[in-house]
Amino acid sequence: MTGQEQRAALQRKIWEIANDVRGSVDGWDFKQYVLGTLFYRFISENFAAYIEADDESINYAGLPDDVVTDDIKDDAIKTKGYFIYPSQLFANVADGANTNDSLNTDLAHIFAAIESSANGYPSELDIRGLFADFDTTSTRLGNTVTEKNSRLAKVLKRVAELDFGSFHNSQIDLFGDAYEFLISNYAANAGKSGGEFFTPQHVSKLIAQLAMHGQEKVNKIYDPACGSGSLLLQAKKHFDEHIIEEGFFGQEINHTTYNLARMNMFLHNINYDKFNIQRGDTLTQPHFQDDKPFDAIVSNPPYSVKWIGSDDPTLINDDRFAPAGVLAPKSKADFAFVLHALSYLSAKGRAAIVCFPGIFYRDGAEKKIRQYLVDNNYVETVIALASNLFYGTTIAVTILVLAKNKTDTAIQFIDASGEQFFKKATNTNLMTDDHIARVMEIFDRKEDVDHVAASVPYETIVERGYNLSVSSYVEPRNTREVVNIGELNEEIRTTVEKIDQLRADIDAIIAEIDA
Repeated sequence: MTGQEQRAALQRKIWEIANDVRGSVDGWDFKQYVLGTLFYRFISENFAAYIEADDESINYAGLPDDVVTDDIKDDAIKTKGYFIYPSQLFANVADGANTNDSLNTDLAHIFAAIESSANGYPSELDIRGLFADFDTTSTRLGNTVTEKNSRLAKVLKRVAELDFGSFHNSQIDLFGDAYEFLISNYAANAGKSGGEFFTPQHVSKLIAQLAMHGQEKVNKIYDPACGSGSLLLQAKKHFDEHIIEEGFFGQEINHTTYNLARMNMFLHNINYDKFNIQRGDTLTQPHFQDDKPFDAIVSNPPYSVKWIGSDDPTLINDDRFAPAGVLAPKSKADFAFVLHALSYLSAKGRAAIVCFPGIFYRDGAEKKIRQYLVDNNYVETVIALASNLFYGTTIAVTILVLAKNKTDTAIQFIDASGEQFFKKATNTNLMTDDHIARVMEIFDRKEDVDHVAASVPYETIVERGYNLSVSSYVEPRNTREVVNIGELNEEIRTTVEKIDQLRADIDAIIAEIDA
């Protein structure tokens, strides 16, 4: 069995377990227990591997808690960001889960202890609240303590069954892949409520490549609406050979999703000192404003959500929005996210942002913002994607690529909605690596391609009222059948002659009958 086949088999097993352990509970409501348990197992094995330091004579899980000295604990927290006593490790708790009458309260105490171990250390904010959504007293687990314990024991036991091998790099990859696989499946099966925060991996890969293109190293990468962190992690996966010097930064408004993102960082072996995920409303409570600008920004912000906009008179003077001279409409915050990203972008950097297509041609404030972006030469490329690529929506979205170091004033438009850029799948369409490579080649060359790409002069954009819709500049391929009029007329003449002959034959037969 190949590595890919083993991975696929493991993923099938994971999804089977996820469905089995939830019972009659809705999968979306139960997701935090499966994801949280997977995370608990990962950090337990990660921590044990750190303590053991490849010394086969040490079995941390088999040691008594009292062998841990204050110095060992202090050093471990400074390095790993948290501490877990041997008795608190996933393996030990799972081993006795079926016979533990206080399992739900024991787990609650263990999670609280892991989080509080970071108090007073630099990792405190990164660890705090990680298990907040793993509520061991919730009625989702059952109405009685016995029912809760039974369900929790089942989750622990089934996750313990998963074969990730010994703890080394390949296992780290498997844990991260398993986590993202679960998130994507929950999102795909939850409709809009689940899919709205998750960017499918294939689209994430394209966005990450666009933002990182041509940069041998970046200072740091940022997602202002990071969801579960999938966009940031695609940058890590694709550019491990490059240097992301200061790490991964993001902000997320939803508490549960914020926790998913932080767990996702740990599960992809990004240490606490290499990521900074903050919670809050990016548009009205932005973090990182005092930091250095970012060399790479990726984002899939919510489409056309409402925001306070002009109801807050201070926002028009905000450094992020003031240069455009107008705020995004209160009913459509899309361009507020775009302007926010632009203000955080470094002079050498690039931002790739998934956008609702309407913002590229609507009038009013959105037209004025487009004019600001075009006149200041910030728009590098606009890419139209195929429909039905995302969970929870069939919208054919558009990617806006911004840069502050363009060498000319032309804007590139790419129509990547044709069948040569996606593969039809059962529930959603899919962009394969070949499709992504095709888009990236066109993006890199900036050359015109019939019916696919056009580099349009600034003057033409102005003449067309700052319309940035791809369909306004890339002529679609004519798929209508070409008709030869001469041949068609000949076919019609022949057909008429046959009809006339048939009528004559019928008249002759009728005449014979009447006679």
